[in-house]
Order: sequence, then structure tokens, then C-alpha cells
Amino acid sequence: MQTHKLYIDGQYIESTGNEWLDIINPATEEVISQTPRGTEEDIDRAVKAAFNAQKDWELKPNIERGKIVREIGDRIEAKRGRFIELLQEEQGKDYALASGEIDLAIDYFRYMSEWARRIEGEIVPSDRPNEHIHIYKKPIGVIGGIVPWNFPVFILARKVATALVTGCTIVLKPSQQTPNTAMEFTKIIDEMSEIPKGVYNLVTGTGSEIGNALASHEKVQMVTMTGSIPAGTKVMEAAAQNITKVNLELGGKAPAIVTENADLELAAENIKMSRLANNGQACTNAERVYVHDSVAEEFLEILKEKIEDVTIGDPLENKEADVGPLVSEDRRETVEEMVTNAVDAGAEVVTGGERPQEFDKGFFYKPTILKNVKQNMEIIQEEIFGPVIPVTNFSTLDEAIEMGNDTVYGLSSSVYTENYHEAMRVVNELKFGETFINRENFEAVQGYHAGMRQSGLGGADGKHGVEDFLVTQAVYMQYKNDKQ
Repeated sequence: MQTHKLYIDGQYIESTGNEWLDIINPATEEVISQTPRGTEEDIDRAVKAAFNAQKDWELKPNIERGKIVREIGDRIEAKRGRFIELLQEEQGKDYALASGEIDLAIDYFRYMSEWARRIEGEIVPSDRPNEHIHIYKKPIGVIGGIVPWNFPVFILARKVATALVTGCTIVLKPSQQTPNTAMEFTKIIDEMSEIPKGVYNLVTGTGSEIGNALASHEKVQMVTMTGSIPAGTKVMEAAAQNITKVNLELGGKAPAIVTENADLELAAENIKMSRLANNGQACTNAERVYVHDSVAEEFLEILKEKIEDVTIGDPLENKEADVGPLVSEDRRETVEEMVTNAVDAGAEVVTGGERPQEFDKGFFYKPTILKNVKQNMEIIQEEIFGPVIPVTNFSTLDEAIEMGNDTVYGLSSSVYTENYHEAMRVVNELKFGETFINRENFEAVQGYHAGMRQSGLGGADGKHGVEDFLVTQAVYMQYKNDKQ
């Protein structure tokens, strides 16, 4: 079993603490590695290293930083198979999604490298004679990056690639449940002599200990975190001590609206994909489905057939498995409790609703459909983060939109209809950062992934994601004019 070290100021070092965290394969329940339980002292050392390195890193020409970021992507590609294996082992992803996540991370580094020549300022007309107003875009400084367990490589790429290309340095905290892929990534950084010491640092540990220490450090200029609302609240409280900027993605409760004018086969297939992606553990998953009364029965039959056709298995043992385990026993127990509560409140299990009997080990749970679900039920209001599809009927589009907006979340949403007018109404009236029309819920690297309400602050991807890592400086430049 492998034991890991921290990576601070260009060196692998021991933690100042003497405790370890076990990393468990969720398909076999075996301990596969151990990482240090980092301390506030470790965070302080890492942040100071990043702060000192940032002064020179931002002075490096943008194009040089861009070439480095692209090379990181190339090096991940060279170790693609290793990353896929590690991701499946520590997180339980099926092979198709694990390979897709690694490919997306590679693409993300390459895409962000191209922003090196696109970070631009402005010249604004002045009200005074003989004066120019220059608007500069500069790196914000040291980034504290907190990565979740559900997409540990792609979201690492989101934070690291954007930080490095904009001239920021970073202290990264991977999830305590899925740090092995981050450790493999750190080897790439360590092998690249063109990356100065301190530009990238990694500290492992728990969010409540080192995550909050990172967010509250006086030399951190922005904390970017992907996680739950309670975790995001703690980060905001910690960051408030120094008025530190926060960039947060805090989950979702995506509605999928299926109107009477929908292509039901298309809707069922894409809702299945959107619900079961990553075993139901994604912030953009379709978390609740609203179906028009007139097509509800037919839609449920199609969806049931598709869900029951899904194969479950250990992704390392079966590349064809569509669904793997949940990340932990705690997560499985939470999903089970939510299904039980829904049934007790009047919902009906269409399919699934239990653990598969063929596995002696692993945190597996059958993909599940619930019908007769009411809007006020917990399973409609709270994030499930598991392979469960609650279905509610509606009679008018007004009713569907109202129920769709009835949530504290505001990240993703979708609508299935062949009627242009219905689609436009939903787009204009749903209060979510993303709306997908007649397709699965997954964003593009050149788009903008951001939520409304309690789904977070700021965002990632594309032009607007880059801008979150920059600050604006206005320079008023007066000059002499001998002719006046």
C-alpha cells in the first residue's frame, strides 16, 4: 500500500502532524493508500511558498505560461491509462466516464493554454484633455483550490490550469476520499523544471481542518471550492476574516421538464444519462423530473426499460459496467434513507430501490425510479447525489416552471420539447445558471459553468471563468502637450 507526502515549494515533504487518512476503493472496501492529515502549519508553509513564487510567476510572459499549461495537458495524455485506472479505483467511476473525465482534463489544460494571448485590457476615453485611461487585467494572486471527490481530475484541471495561465499560484487541497489522482498529477508538476518552485503546492487533509485554514489565510487572494452548501458556508465564513474573494460551486437540484410535445425516447435516454452519470454523484445530474400528465405513463415505461437495462459492476473488473458504486457507505446510507422517506410519504418505487444482491462488498445501489412524488417531499427538495430519479406530473407549463424554480439551488436545468415556444418560455423563466434543451446535462469548456442562489458564487470555464482569476486596475495617464 502506498503512502503519500505533501508537496510544498517544489519538494515532497512530511506533514508536521503524525496522523494518516485511509483511502478506500468503494467497489471493494479495501484500503488502497494513505495520505497525511495535514495541519494549519502545513497550509501556512504552502501559502507562503505560493505567495513568494507568485511575484515572479506573473512577470513571466503570458505566452510562456501558456506553453507550460499546454505541456501539462500533453503529459497527462502520456499517462492517460494510469490516470483512468487510479480514478476508477479511488472513486468508482465506470470506464466510459473515467476515460471521458481524463480526456476532458487534458482538453481543459490545452484550452486554457490558448487564453495566454487573450487576456486583454482596454483603453477608455477620458473626460480630460491629454489623458488616457488604461484598464489592466492582472492575476489576483495566490489561489486556494479545494477539489471535491466526484470529479477529482477534471475539477483539479479547472482550478490549476486557469490559475497558472493567468499568472496566479495555487495551493491545492484534494478531497480526502480521492487524493490519488492529484498525487499522480503532482508528479507531472515535479518533473517539469520550467515550473518554478512554489507555483503549485498540494496539502492533503480534511476540509474542516486545512480547508478552513486555507480559506482564512491572509495571503490567499481567492478561494475556489466545489462542494456542498454547508462546506461552502464554512469557506465563506473563513474567507470573510480577510475579505478574501470566494468562487463557489455548491451543488444543484436540476429539474428536467418533459412536455407533451417532447420526443419521449430522446427525453428518457438523456435523462437516464444525466441522472446516472458518475453513479448519480454530479452537481449537474437531473435530480427531479416533471412530466406532463398526458405523456407521463408512456414516458415512465420507456425510462423504466432503459434503467433496467443498465449494468452494475466494479469498474476495474468490468469495463462494460454502466454504473459503479457510490463513493462511501455514508453516501449509500443517505440515498437509502431518502428513498425510504419518500416511500413512507406516499411515493412508489417503479424499479430499483435496494442494494443489488450480487455484491458482497462495495457501496452499490440499484438505479431507482420513484413515481407519485410530491413537490414538498425531501427527495424533491434536497440533493440526492445518488442514482435515484423522482418523477412528478404536471398539467400546465406554468406549473412545471413554478415547481422547477421551487428550490434553493440554481445550477443546472433541462427541458425536452419539440415546441420552440415552450423551449423559449422555459429558458426565460427558469432561474438556473445552465439550461439544456433536448440534450444531457453536461457543460462545455468554452461555456460558463455557474449557478444562481445557493448553488454558488462566480463560475468556471470560458472567458468568464478566466476573468474570475483576474483583478482590474485602472491607470489614469496624463501627458504633456506642447501644442496646448
